[in-house]
Amino acid sequence: MNSIKNILRNSSLRPTKQRIMIGKLLFNDTNKHVTAESLYRELKASEQKISLATVYNTLHDFCEKKLLKKVNVDAEKVYFDTNTNPHHHFYSDSEKLLIDISKDKIKIHGLPKAPKGKKIKDVELIAHLSDS
Repeated sequence: MNSIKNILRNSSLRPTKQRIMIGKLLFNDTNKHVTAESLYRELKASEQKISLATVYNTLHDFCEKKLLKKVNVDAEKVYFDTNTNPHHHFYSDSEKLLIDISKDKIKIHGLPKAPKGKKIKDVELIAHLSDS
């Protein structure tokens, strides 16, 4: 638990009971992709008292501090990724599963010019999978 508290403090986040509870599930040296709903179900299954709104707010706080990366799979589905290094994803529509693809496995040979006054900060690819 001390390491979770340190992670939070080092990111200028107060180590509240809820943040520690969520941090324990997220930051255990294993990269994972979660939704707010899946994390909420996991917390409820372990009989933790927390609201879905608190889970959402905490995940967004973690994203603001760069502890998590938000991955928008489509207009309605948002995942939170503990791997904050640049990388791409496969997304299995049938399994609702996000899978990492190493950044060096995809070569992009050209991009359109950014609109006037803008520059391209990063490119992330999500390859949607279907069952064959």
